[in-house]
Amino acid sequence: MSAIFNFTFVPWFRSVAPYIHMHRGKTFVVGMAGEAVAAGKLQHIAQDLALIQSMGVKVVLVHGFRPQVNEQLQAKGHAARYSHGMRITDEVALDSAQEAAGQLRYEIEAAFSQGLPNTPMAGSTVRMISGNFITARPVGIVDGVDFRHSGLVRKVDVAGIKRTLDFGAMVLLSPFGFSPTGEAFNLTMEEVATSVAIALQADKLIFLTEIPGVRIKPLEPEGEDNPIDTELPLAAAEQLLASLPPAQNPSDTAFYLQHCVKACKAGVERSHIIPFAVDGSLLLEVYVHDGIGTMVVDEKLEELREATADDVGGILQLIEPFEKDGTLVKRDRTEIERDIANYTIIDHDGVIFACAALYPYPEARTGEMAALTVSPQSQGQGDGEKVLRRIEQRARAMGLESIFVLTTRTMHWFLKRGFVQVDADWLPEARKRKYNWDRRSMVFVKKLP
Repeated sequence: MSAIFNFTFVPWFRSVAPYIHMHRGKTFVVGMAGEAVAAGKLQHIAQDLALIQSMGVKVVLVHGFRPQVNEQLQAKGHAARYSHGMRITDEVALDSAQEAAGQLRYEIEAAFSQGLPNTPMAGSTVRMISGNFITARPVGIVDGVDFRHSGLVRKVDVAGIKRTLDFGAMVLLSPFGFSPTGEAFNLTMEEVATSVAIALQADKLIFLTEIPGVRIKPLEPEGEDNPIDTELPLAAAEQLLASLPPAQNPSDTAFYLQHCVKACKAGVERSHIIPFAVDGSLLLEVYVHDGIGTMVVDEKLEELREATADDVGGILQLIEPFEKDGTLVKRDRTEIERDIANYTIIDHDGVIFACAALYPYPEARTGEMAALTVSPQSQGQGDGEKVLRRIEQRARAMGLESIFVLTTRTMHWFLKRGFVQVDADWLPEARKRKYNWDRRSMVFVKKLP
């Protein structure tokens, strides 16, 4: 048993190391739905956030309290009222929100104070600091509906939050804000988390939610044939959001997506929607390559997409220097035009900076990634990795179990990204017949999870 554990643990730990290095010193804003606490997930979420913080990440935790407030209202015989997707906060609802927030803050602080031996919290010291970091204003009257004590974020105390994070503490925010006259307003967790992430220009905004992410076909029933869209470029997310009805409930696709889009448009490069129901979802999303939920990523003017006939000239221009120096096998225009649907490109303001093609061999449940090229102007900026991820996604969608490459120059790049070298005899029979034995290209294979 010990040998098996060692065999799996060592490569796993090595595989997450790059992400540990990548995120050290970064700022994450985590919005935790109140439903996560109601479902009994707080202890494990606290353990995972403590681990993330111990690896050098600065964490702001914003908790929600929808079910807790509703529970307080029910105990008082008072109905919960909503309009435009927001709670109408009368005097009773405000008292209930304050009571729920106080109880939740107590439970959260207790969860982060654990230190029992043989648990992930052993030896950890997590200091949580909360305070009046949010200035709010009233929602007011909208379409004739008086929202009373419901509010919106007016200002975030960025300097105060940053000083607290630099002190080494985790910042805990309740969905409350206060006016300059001292009046309290009930806010939403989603708006507070989004506003804080934008104000801090955080590296990530993460929502721990009731839903597993954004479905590839969001208007269709859930099922194995409707998987989660793990990565949504900002432009695609905006397009999807425009096609959806206004969100009324947390289970609506647009409910969290609208906040992810808002954050990304305002400078937060990555926003995530992940399920609290999956144990360790925070760790899986942050430290595993493919994650577990949906990530909305701001690619600015850069677009990662499948190629069209209009891109043939740009692809030829990109790969020509690499064909001349022998890095790539020469492809003529006719061949690229014929296979253009196989290509994935990165287009930056009309200029193609990277490309690759996927040639499937369904009978062998594998595919060849060919012509992977990154412009010298953008090398070292991760464009090759972006194209590789998209090729992997395309291959998985085709039901392929692996992808392979043939190379004479860039073997180390592929080895660093999970490929292993195999003998040329491994190639599918159809590809083996076209193998150039004089060129003696090395063959590298990567299994797809």
